[in-house]
Amino acid sequence: MTGDPAPLTDEMRNRVIQLAAAALGVLPDDEVPRALRPFARFTASRRARAAAGVLAAALEEDPEFRRRVADSVKDDPLAAAVAAGTVPPAADPALAAALAYLLRPDGWTAVIERARVAADDRARRAADDAAGQRLRLLSGQLADLREQMREQARRSRAELSQAAAEVDSLHRELREQVRKTQQAAAESRRAAAALAAERQRAAASQSRLEADLRRIRTQLAAAEAAADAARRGAREGRAGDEARLWLLLDTVVNAAQGLRRELALTPSDERPADSVAAATGAAADEPGRQPRLAALLTMPRVHLIVDGYNVTKSGYGDLPLEAQRHRRRVAHGCRGGPDRCRGDRGIRRRRAPACRTCVPRGVRVLFSKIGETADDLIGRLVGAEPPGRALAVVSSDREVADAAGRAGAYPVASAVLLAHLEQN
Repeated sequence: MTGDPAPLTDEMRNRVIQLAAAALGVLPDDEVPRALRPFARFTASRRARAAAGVLAAALEEDPEFRRRVADSVKDDPLAAAVAAGTVPPAADPALAAALAYLLRPDGWTAVIERARVAADDRARRAADDAAGQRLRLLSGQLADLREQMREQARRSRAELSQAAAEVDSLHRELREQVRKTQQAAAESRRAAAALAAERQRAAASQSRLEADLRRIRTQLAAAEAAADAARRGAREGRAGDEARLWLLLDTVVNAAQGLRRELALTPSDERPADSVAAATGAAADEPGRQPRLAALLTMPRVHLIVDGYNVTKSGYGDLPLEAQRHRRRVAHGCRGGPDRCRGDRGIRRRRAPACRTCVPRGVRVLFSKIGETADDLIGRLVGAEPPGRALAVVSSDREVADAAGRAGAYPVASAVLLAHLEQN
C-alpha cells in the first residue's frame, strides 16, 4: 500500500484489512485468491491477524479481489454515502477512508486526505492535551517543590540556630575541660614530687633491709654449722646402734638358714595364686566347676573382677535392663568373698547412681566411660594388677575370658558365680 496516491495511515490500513478479512469468509472458494485460501477457514479476527500482509498485497495487486471486497460492503449506509461523494461529517474518518480505498469513487483520494488531516488534528489535539496535562502536572510539582524548599529553609534556619546553641555549649565545655586539665597537670606535678620522695624513702629502707639480710645470713651460716656438728654426733651414735642391729639380723638369718636345712625345703618361684591350675577356655564355660571358684576365693588377697551385666543377663535375663542394674544379689554376694570386687558392663551408658546406693563395703562398682567398652575396662583392671597376685575374671564372654587367661588371670563362667551365690 506504500505506492498509493494517498498513503493510508495505520488506522486506515487496519480498517481495510478488517473489511477484507470479513469479506474473505463469505466469498466462494473460486473467487478467493490462491494465496488467501488457507486463511478462509479462520475466523475474521484471526484472518485479520494472520493474513494481514497477504490481504494487503492482494487488495493492492488484484483489482478484481478488491472489487469483490467492495461489493461485500456496498450495502453499508456509510459505503453508499462514500460512493456518492457525500461523507457525513459525523462519520468515522478512518472507516470512511477505508471504504473510499475499496470503492474507489471519484475523489476517493480526497476522502483519504481529509481523513488523514482529521487524524493529524486528533493527534495534535491529543498531543496538546497531553502537553497541557504534563504542564499542569509539572506546575503542581514545581509548586510542591517550592513549598518543600520553603519548609526546608525554615527547618535549616531552626537547625542552624540549634547548632549555634550547641557550639556555644561546646565552647563552655571546652573551657571547663581546659581548666580541669590544668588542675590535673598541677596534681600530677605534686604526685611526681611525692613519688620522688617516696622512692628516696624506699631506697633508704632497702639499704636497711639488705643490711639486715646480711646479718641474718651470717646467723644462718652459724646455725647450719651447728646443725652439721649435731648431725655428725648423731651419725656417730647411730653407728653403734646399727652395729648391734646388724649382729641381731645376722643371727636371725643364720637361724633361718639352719631351719631351711632342717626342713629340707627346695627353692621355688611359685606364689599361692599359682597353686590353682590355669583355666582353659572350655573350663571357663563349664558352670559345674564351682570347686575352682571356691578355691580361688579362699586364697589370700584374691581380687575378683565381675562382668556385671554379663552375670545379670545370665541369671536374670527375663528382667528389663534397668531392673538388672538394680539387682543387689551379685554385689552383696561378693561382700563375703574377696576383699574387693569390681563389676561393669555399662557399654555406651552413663554412670547409674542407683548402683552406687546399694553397694556393700569392700565391693566397688565401675562403669565404662562413653566411647569405652566394658571389655576394655576389664582389660585395664587386669593389667593394673601386679604380677603374681591371685586374680579371677567372671564372664561368659569368650573374648573377655581369653584375654583374662592371656594376662595371667583365672577366667570363671558367669553361671559358676551365680551357682556359688545361690549356695551361699
